[in-house]
Amino acid sequence: MPNTHTTQNSLTAFVDALPKVELHVHLVGSASVPTVLELARRHPGGPVPVTEEALRDFYVFRDFPHFAEVYLAVSDLVRDPEDVATLVVGTARDLAAQNVRYVELTVTPYSHQRVGMPMPAITEALDRAVRDARERHGIRVAYIFDIPAEFGEDAARGTLDHALNHPPEALVGFGIGGDESVRAKHRDAFRDAFTAARAAGLRSLPHAGEMTGPETIWEALEHYGAERIGHGNNCLADPRLVAHLREHQIPLEVCPTSNVCTGQVATIADHPLPRLLEEGLYVTLNSDDPPMFNTTLTGEYRAAAEVFGLGAADLADLARNAVRASCLDEAGQREILDGIDRVAG
Repeated sequence: MPNTHTTQNSLTAFVDALPKVELHVHLVGSASVPTVLELARRHPGGPVPVTEEALRDFYVFRDFPHFAEVYLAVSDLVRDPEDVATLVVGTARDLAAQNVRYVELTVTPYSHQRVGMPMPAITEALDRAVRDARERHGIRVAYIFDIPAEFGEDAARGTLDHALNHPPEALVGFGIGGDESVRAKHRDAFRDAFTAARAAGLRSLPHAGEMTGPETIWEALEHYGAERIGHGNNCLADPRLVAHLREHQIPLEVCPTSNVCTGQVATIADHPLPRLLEEGLYVTLNSDDPPMFNTTLTGEYRAAAEVFGLGAADLADLARNAVRASCLDEAGQREILDGIDRVAG
């Protein structure tokens, strides 16, 4: 009979050694607790606490709207382009320590525009951070610009304007996040923004099917031209959609711990990850907003092993999926895939 403890230890070591790619992580949501505390003390008077214990309590979410409220409060602490660069490099440091070789970091530039940052200054900070992340931590950073849906047409225009007229050098994708339930009210503005972004050569990488049903995923596929789906858990409610996703092997950026913390599933054991895999869907593992959810990308892989019984070969396949679903060039993908193969044996 195998020693479960030994097996688990070997899987933990395997996950640590596995070269990884992170496709779904938000800039503000990846800010470490010390960084958020520093920003809160620098800009006092708002709702974000200035002690670690209180901030941990602040990060206990009742539901998705409450999470969005907290996220916006933390985002409003980012007042200066230097803050933006600090967050990017900090995220790169934290991911590199987990053997992450490449990250597509979701940035919501409209949030920074709202507090008065000029677009060129934001872009300069993002460009500098990419260079610093590579030089200091050996990790490649790319960006996805993300419309915060709650702010409607103004956010669509502001995000698109920034993407088209002041793009950072590493901008690869265009997305939308936030409260999915408000999208129908601004349907045409969001569709038009994605059409223009895709025409400019950006990949369509929207969130969909996290807190609403299959109709949001269909909207993303049919009218945003989605090449990947952020979350996508609720596709399982529509067999026709499942068949479409399986046939076209459209990647799903699955974030199990996030879904628990925002109330989309009750516990990690209730997460539909096993069924998504059983259905033959293209799954990647991601961390979303790791300090807010007290997780890491490595932690997501470990949970997949511990809770769902995935073995080393399964975890390696998930890591390969993320590489192949990324916007990395062929040479960059090959380098990481070769590293996975060496670890997987």
